[in-house]
Amino acid sequence: MFGFILRRVGMLIPTFIGVSLVSFFFIRLIPGDPIILMSGERGISPERYAQFQELFGYNKPIIVQYFDYLLAVLQGDLGKSISTKLPVWSEFFVRFPATLELSFVAIFLAVTIGVPAGIIAAVKRATSVDHSIMGIALVGYSMPIFWSALMMIIVFSGMLGWTPVSGRLSFMFFPESITGFMLVDTWLSGEKGAFASAVHHLVLPSIALATIPLAVIARQTRSAMLEVLGEDYIRTARAKGLGRRRVIGLHALRNALIPVITTIGLQVGVLMAGAILTETIFSWPGIGKWMVESISRRDYPVIQGGLLMIAFLVMFVNLMVDLLYGLINPRIRHQ
Repeated sequence: MFGFILRRVGMLIPTFIGVSLVSFFFIRLIPGDPIILMSGERGISPERYAQFQELFGYNKPIIVQYFDYLLAVLQGDLGKSISTKLPVWSEFFVRFPATLELSFVAIFLAVTIGVPAGIIAAVKRATSVDHSIMGIALVGYSMPIFWSALMMIIVFSGMLGWTPVSGRLSFMFFPESITGFMLVDTWLSGEKGAFASAVHHLVLPSIALATIPLAVIARQTRSAMLEVLGEDYIRTARAKGLGRRRVIGLHALRNALIPVITTIGLQVGVLMAGAILTETIFSWPGIGKWMVESISRRDYPVIQGGLLMIAFLVMFVNLMVDLLYGLINPRIRHQ
């Protein structure tokens, strides 16, 4: 098992270096100079501009800048924001709980609804139930997040007035930030109505973010279940007189889990990409909104550090998925 883990970790190193290359060089293709943008309407003198170039190291050859940055990253230093002068680490972890909370609720909704929906569609294959579930999944997968989120705001916030338009909590509440997770902090505060307000603000963004992963998980679960339900050992289990729930829940679902878990793991990257749009639309103060604001300011250290951290999270989740493979099917560990 240790060798299995070591091989998987070793595969992450070239991926991480590749992400650092992309994040470093592609960002510099975006038009705009961070120093000029930082100076604003006042402008900046050539002498002052040269001083800032030297301060941030932008006067060095681009390849030298990259290796300096990579060396700093390996030492645990992601640099400081050009606009706020704060370390990227601290800014990331201030906003990360908001994104993690939103993403966790979204993937929870996607899994708890998508997996049962896929199982039901597979069991009811070629019936109106199957067609309805897969039709809804296709619509959910086809709708871009920015469009579906705006439609939800118009209908549920504007027309019906059921949900807030933006933010994480009503301005009436000021819970102490203990964990950074609003649901936890409002619960611990004991302030009447604060927890309900946090849930109320979380409903619409989490549903918008969960739409595409839910559809993908439902379709993958159906495909995996249909493949397993046609196997000989399933027919043998039925012939032995085992109950339908036992055959489907124990024998079929367990063997269909590997492709489903793969799909769930891959949806983490989709959630991170979707969070950028969702957080921007709902003014959710997380990593996605922070990254969009940093791109508009050409804040290179923030963009690079944010991309590296997001890439690391996605790689970590995929590593956990690989380890789950080994637990579900021990034969994978020995291949």
